[in-house]
Amino acid sequence: MSITYDNIVAAWQEKNIKSIADLDVALGDFRILFAYNSNKIEGSQITIHQTREIFENGKVISYTGDLRALFETENQRVCYEFLKNKIIDRDALTEELILEIQEKLCHGCYDESRWQKGERPGTYKKNYYGVGMSVGVLPEDVPEEVQFICKELSEAGLDNSEKILKAAAWFHCSFERIHAFADGNGRVGRTLLNYILMVNNLPPIIIFDEDKETYYMALEVFDHTDKIEGFVKFLKEQAVKTWTRKNTKGERVIIL
Repeated sequence: MSITYDNIVAAWQEKNIKSIADLDVALGDFRILFAYNSNKIEGSQITIHQTREIFENGKVISYTGDLRALFETENQRVCYEFLKNKIIDRDALTEELILEIQEKLCHGCYDESRWQKGERPGTYKKNYYGVGMSVGVLPEDVPEEVQFICKELSEAGLDNSEKILKAAAWFHCSFERIHAFADGNGRVGRTLLNYILMVNNLPPIIIFDEDKETYYMALEVFDHTDKIEGFVKFLKEQAVKTWTRKNTKGERVIIL
């Protein structure tokens, strides 16, 4: 029998996560794999082994690559530590929290050209970054757009897992369309997606780098049609991939 998204949800909810200690146990390897894939989607060259070293030891030995990639990985660890209490307390997702998350994930990572344009981590973009196809709303429209999607989420009436997943998918797609920041929009958006899921007692999801073309395609469909069905289906598939492994018989088993 194939494992479904509903099976993954049931296994997650059976863990009955009530404390930070519970959360740390549940997300032991997930934190590392999520950070690795979320950064790799954006082009990071840090390996999974180096990501694990940073999360578990706070340092990496004999690294000769781009320093920004190290900062981005350390920032993922810092951001998780920052969010743990909020996940357990089920704090609402607000504009202020989004700004804090972006500052944590992008701390020390803005390049010189952005810095000279007045851009700073933890603040909305001050310039328009359209390249080819237009990317995001105009800077002056960002605060109102972010406030709108936060308000819509807070009023969504999330009383079952399907509604929660659809709301999280809609929020993520809407956030990526707004493109609120000069940098880090993808990493912030994927963190927000999982924050929404976890504060509503659903399992977080890794969007795998190897599936990023499907991910981008699903975002583009939403961008042009406002339809989220394809993105919701993609998230369910990624959730099953996140929380299952093949056993010695080649069968998929849940690892929660």
